[in-house]
Amino acid sequence: MYGYFIDYYYIILVVPAMLLSLLAQAWVKGAYRKYSKIDNARRLTGEMAAQAVLRSYGITDVRIEPVAGNLTDHYDPRSNVIRLSEGVFAGTSIAAVGIACHEAGHAAQHAQNYVPIKVRNTILPVANIGSSGGIMLAVLGLVWGFDILVLIGIVLFMFVVLFQLVTLPVEFDASSRAMKIIGESNLLEDDEKKGARKVLTAAAMTYVAALIVSIASLLRLVLRAQGRRR
Repeated sequence: MYGYFIDYYYIILVVPAMLLSLLAQAWVKGAYRKYSKIDNARRLTGEMAAQAVLRSYGITDVRIEPVAGNLTDHYDPRSNVIRLSEGVFAGTSIAAVGIACHEAGHAAQHAQNYVPIKVRNTILPVANIGSSGGIMLAVLGLVWGFDILVLIGIVLFMFVVLFQLVTLPVEFDASSRAMKIIGESNLLEDDEKKGARKVLTAAAMTYVAALIVSIASLLRLVLRAQGRRR
């Protein structure tokens, strides 16, 4: 029977990866909490900082607007809008400037047809299907003994892993663009730049941790499938 009531692969592979993900989330929340309490010397708001990045790239058709929530900041390429959480949009903290510039970095990527963005968008529809049903199909296939279901589930979930893998250069590049403009435009003082970099680095590690969780989950499914055939 599938699992024998104890899924050792889950315990050995997935649980440690999930703990790493929790640590990454705690890291980014801690960094944000620390640097959201320290105002930048120029008293720039997140909105103003994002505008500065857009101007540096000659982008004039992207709107910036507030959105409810905490750490809900994102760039919406369909609407061509940068949405900043209220604390970032009107905030003057080091964290607010770093996060806002990062999201403007995503807008710059789209404006310049950054290749990993195109690849990620191509994979997205299949990755969404794999995220919602890949593991479920594979597990059902293992339980019912249908190898074809297991194979379909694993293939679908592979697209989730691929999507998250392509997401890494996208996120790191957006942060690199943000820090570049922050430096060139003197948006932050030297010591403040270190704080902004720490916030963005912590945020990037959550994507790394998410990838590790997905890889562990995929490996678990593959090993279970191989074990069932023996």
